[in-house]
Amino acid sequence: MLSASLGRLPIMEMNGMRNNASLVSLILFVSTFVVISLLLPLVQCADDNDSFAPSFYTEEIYKEIESLSSAFTKDIKRDLGFCIKNLDKDWREAFDFKGHLDFVDACVKQKGDFRNRMCTTAEIRYYFRSFFEQGTSSYIKPNKNCNLTSWVSGCEPGWGCITKQQVDLKKDIKDIPDRIDDCQPCCEGFFCPQGLTCMITCPLGSYCPLAKWNPNTGICEPYSYQIPAGDTNHTCGSADIWAGVRNNSDIFCSPGSYCPSPTQKVSCDRGLSSCNPNTSTQNMRFVGALIIVSLGIILLIIYNFSDKVLATREIRKAKSREAAARQVRETVQARERWKMAKEIAKKSKTGLQKQLSRTFSRKKSGNSISVPPDSLGEPEQASTTLQAQKREPSNLTKMMNSLEDDPHTHEGFDLKIGDKNIKKQMPKGKNLHTQSQILRYAYGQIEKEKAQEEKNKNLTFSGVISMATEGSEVRTRPVIEVAFKDLTLTLKGKNKHVLRCVSGKIMPGRISAVMGPSGAGKTTFLSALAGKARGCTVTGSILINGKPESIHCYKKITGFVPQDDIVHGNLTVEENLRFSARCRLPDDMPKADKVLIIERVIESLGLQPIRDSLVGTVEKRGISGGQRKRVNVGLEMVMEPSLLILDEPTTGLDSASSSLLLRALRREALEGVNICMVLHQPSYSLFKMFDDIVFLAKGGLTAYHGPVKKVEEYFAGIGIPVPDRVNPPDHFIDILEGLEKPSSGVTHEQLPVRWMLHNGYAVPPEMLRFADEISASSPAPEATNPVTTTEEVVNRQSFLVEFWEDIKSNFRNQKDHIEAIFSTNKDLSNRVTPNVSRQYRYFVGRIGKQQLREARLIAIDYLLLLVAGALLGSLTKVNDETFGALGYQYTIIAVSLLCKIAALRSFSLDKLQYWRESASGISSLAHFMAKDTIDMFNTIVKPMIFMSMFYFLSNPRSGFASNYVILVCLVYCVTGMAYALAIFFQPSPAQLWSVLLPVVMTLIAKQEKDTKFMKILVQFCYPKWALEAFIIANAERYTGVWLITRCSSLMDNNYDVTEWPISLAALILMGIFARIVAFFCLIISQKK
Repeated sequence: MLSASLGRLPIMEMNGMRNNASLVSLILFVSTFVVISLLLPLVQCADDNDSFAPSFYTEEIYKEIESLSSAFTKDIKRDLGFCIKNLDKDWREAFDFKGHLDFVDACVKQKGDFRNRMCTTAEIRYYFRSFFEQGTSSYIKPNKNCNLTSWVSGCEPGWGCITKQQVDLKKDIKDIPDRIDDCQPCCEGFFCPQGLTCMITCPLGSYCPLAKWNPNTGICEPYSYQIPAGDTNHTCGSADIWAGVRNNSDIFCSPGSYCPSPTQKVSCDRGLSSCNPNTSTQNMRFVGALIIVSLGIILLIIYNFSDKVLATREIRKAKSREAAARQVRETVQARERWKMAKEIAKKSKTGLQKQLSRTFSRKKSGNSISVPPDSLGEPEQASTTLQAQKREPSNLTKMMNSLEDDPHTHEGFDLKIGDKNIKKQMPKGKNLHTQSQILRYAYGQIEKEKAQEEKNKNLTFSGVISMATEGSEVRTRPVIEVAFKDLTLTLKGKNKHVLRCVSGKIMPGRISAVMGPSGAGKTTFLSALAGKARGCTVTGSILINGKPESIHCYKKITGFVPQDDIVHGNLTVEENLRFSARCRLPDDMPKADKVLIIERVIESLGLQPIRDSLVGTVEKRGISGGQRKRVNVGLEMVMEPSLLILDEPTTGLDSASSSLLLRALRREALEGVNICMVLHQPSYSLFKMFDDIVFLAKGGLTAYHGPVKKVEEYFAGIGIPVPDRVNPPDHFIDILEGLEKPSSGVTHEQLPVRWMLHNGYAVPPEMLRFADEISASSPAPEATNPVTTTEEVVNRQSFLVEFWEDIKSNFRNQKDHIEAIFSTNKDLSNRVTPNVSRQYRYFVGRIGKQQLREARLIAIDYLLLLVAGALLGSLTKVNDETFGALGYQYTIIAVSLLCKIAALRSFSLDKLQYWRESASGISSLAHFMAKDTIDMFNTIVKPMIFMSMFYFLSNPRSGFASNYVILVCLVYCVTGMAYALAIFFQPSPAQLWSVLLPVVMTLIAKQEKDTKFMKILVQFCYPKWALEAFIIANAERYTGVWLITRCSSLMDNNYDVTEWPISLAALILMGIFARIVAFFCLIISQKK
């Protein structure tokens, strides 16, 4: 029976603890010693005045606690610092019996020798050392009072004896005193260990009443010990052991109850959250139901009305814009009416003067007569007009006089119209502040430009001379002329030419078209001019304005329209154009002028009806394909480039849309823009709108490069006339493709050689045979450069050699790609675009709008978190032995999975848009920081949503705030990892990695750290730090009687209660490091 009673603390819990004997014995020794010492003065005076003893000595008790705790602070911090963070706080929570000292008073009244029954420091130290040092023994080591020859009733569990020695319990006594007299049951509120004959105070949170013997089981309930067999005088005493809840939970306050003192047990109050009997979790169904209903309503509102916010704002802006346009139109129409009235007045001026001269026989004064428009040309109303002349002229009369004196005056019409190309008028745009003023300024300028275009159409020769003599200074954009000679591109590792011996130039103010059959290298040619060719060896020369400079020096004033329509589908047409203009136009340009440029592009491209429509995505339909193509071009037009390169801008457009686009580009060319584009199957009218044409033959060779007006003449000169009723460009493409053979015998292989001979260029050696064929058929033109002949060498390589060359070529391509990304070029564009902070603001505004339009998808993410929190909270209850470690493991995995999958969308859905924007000079740092800033909203909200279900259903002891902070740090960490995965991998592999990483890292974090490698590897697993933070936050709430449980659990998991901030810092640092890696991947993933 002795062995069974002492065996309730398993050996497995003791093994593996750090300095088991010194740690737990020290904490119990100190705490019990303090309580005993505090109660002694109370007991000494209790006999004199029992009723006032507990309250009279309260202040003295606290003073002694403070003095005694300070004496042991150093030792406890050294040995028990891993589980006790605040010594004073933990002691107060374990032994602060203020207002609940009735059990002491009752024990004093029951046993007058209370002082001599309390355990001394020597006995407490001996008890706990025996308890932990005897790993193979299940009982306390024999001592002078309880051994094989001496076993009094006080040695039994729940009983104690007195000592006749005079001892000072405040002193650290080394020897166990003799204690074998007057053995009695232990007082309630105290526990008497088996094998010792003294009492120790039960801590707060425990319930230590006197036991009652159950005749059916023979056990002293509510404890687990039995009375000695055959001893009729022996009864059940009080508690017999204080250990961790895993070993023995006899003295722990029962679930569903609250114990303010070791002898009082009160049922938890009922309310919104109540404690059901015999259960350790609160009944919070009503609270959970309220939270579910509230969050459900919020999510439904977000799901159904999220896009209404932006829609309402766009409607209001559209009304303001329409009002401004209507006001400008009305003003312009009024101006035109007054001009017409002025012309009528001029015509009738001569006749009116003659009539007045005959009537009054005097010379008409030199002042001109101003007559209202309704009376002009009415001779019978001359007298009325004279009377009006004598009076003060009206405002209309002054306006007509001003129009007559200066036809270009704007007096009386507050149009705020200015030419965007006149630098002097820039302050006018700066003085405009309100949106209505800016819109009136923009629409007024557009109306003036339309009127000027109409005037120019009907301009006579004398009018042209008059415009030239006016001397109106018009500043064009910076000029970029691109000249190239013997431009050749060869694929690295394959020695295959994709472009060869191309010479010529594209000039500012002209529109050049590049045409040719499929595979002729048209896009490659434009990429070479734009500096975007990768994986190729470029030979020959490219001159910018006659100087061997890189085109990247003019990146800020160079526009490149890709073949694919890369635009943001969840933004409107105007929002796409506005963002491009804000980030790429000069920073010092007034807002009014930027709005003017945007409005002009919208007007010229015919996008006015769809300006407030979403572009659309694959899942959500938006504007048509042709309109999307025009938006794609408009993104480059709004930044007012000096060089504009377009890759197949008319593909997918009808003839009307193509003509509209070409007219818009023609207006750009009038301002000195150098425009070059790839063209496919244009109509004849569209073909004639170009200034220059470049025909490329297969192999990247030039067949013609010159003015459009002379192309038919050139081909007719070499025997390729255009048949009647055949579109010339289609005919020439068929010839270059080899689909049609001219009757003159000219082959499509000879056309590049004929062009070389025509211009005196050097003919490549392998093409000399075509030159011989041309010489044999007709006299060859004189060439300025002699041609040398060489033999064509064909290298036949084995498979392994080719494979090795491919590997080297890939490495070289990657090297060139990285060098191109990190290379720096001097800026010769003379344009200062917005800095990173300004672009960051623009990005935040744009991404915020995109998130609002994707609010339904975000609401689904929140709903999934809500369901996951409810399921995990219901299935994984917090266990007092493990502090809910299993539930927290599932929480880490679930939150990591859901948040990572959602965070992948931040960078995986708009990679193409980012590549285009970064290639045009828009800041990558601003792009990344803005994405992360907007995602911080989800980082803050998602833990709140998950915890609203998980916390109230799992009911952990830790506070809501501590669990929420841990989840915020966890979400911040996994979001950074998701960024890196989304940027580095394609969407499918990124999703796979997002699922594998949380599971694998959690398994690694729970593995035994038996090797040095595992110890290091675990430190890099974020679930380890998150789980440690959760358990520490829970362990801190286990006080009083749970103190041994806390220390045992922390020792088993090798956790330190003081490392909670370190765990959070580790998660944050991992999140920051993941973001640094993600940003580096973002930089090297740029495709220029």
